[in-house]
Amino acid sequence: MKKTNHNEEELTDNLNNHNEDESPATEPKEESVNKKIEITEGEEKEEKEEKKADSFFSKRGGKEKKLKEEVEKLTLEKEELNDKFLRLFSEFDNYKKRTNKEKIDIINTASEKVILGLLPIIDDFERAIEYNKETGEIEVVKEGFELIYNKLSALMKRMGVAEIAAQDQVFDTDYHEAVTHFPATSDDQKGKVMDVVEKGYTLNDKVIRFSKVVVAN
Repeated sequence: MKKTNHNEEELTDNLNNHNEDESPATEPKEESVNKKIEITEGEEKEEKEEKKADSFFSKRGGKEKKLKEEVEKLTLEKEELNDKFLRLFSEFDNYKKRTNKEKIDIINTASEKVILGLLPIIDDFERAIEYNKETGEIEVVKEGFELIYNKLSALMKRMGVAEIAAQDQVFDTDYHEAVTHFPATSDDQKGKVMDVVEKGYTLNDKVIRFSKVVVAN
């Protein structure tokens, strides 16, 4: 019986020793599996982060590209507008210079027609003066002066000059200038022009000289 018990004790010790020997071998395997799992999870995490980074930079790159295109577009539009402005400014400057030159030419030549119209009348005056030196006929002289006056009046009408009606007209400050006043001989004459001291004229309906008149009160 003692031998049997001894054998059982040995068998029990051997099993315990065997279990102790197997435990260290199992633990490293579990640790290895856990490490592999951790490495795999780390790789997946890194891969996700890389994808996020790629996505971020991809979006950023797209925005930068879009902004660059917009800047290029605005720069082109600015250049086109600047070119149009320069051309319009140049055209306006040329127009201004041309109109100023035309105004100066008009001012310088405004009296040309009048002078050309007066030259024949001056010729008539010169001929009349020479003729009057050799003639004693007063009627001929009067007739010559009247012809010259009519010719001068016709020239004034062609130029748009018209005489302002004043004699026996109601006094009008738009056309008449009173130099003096006289008592009216009748009620009908009150406020009317009694006499014209100096004739007035209009040029194309604009008063260029007021009629100087005597007004009845």
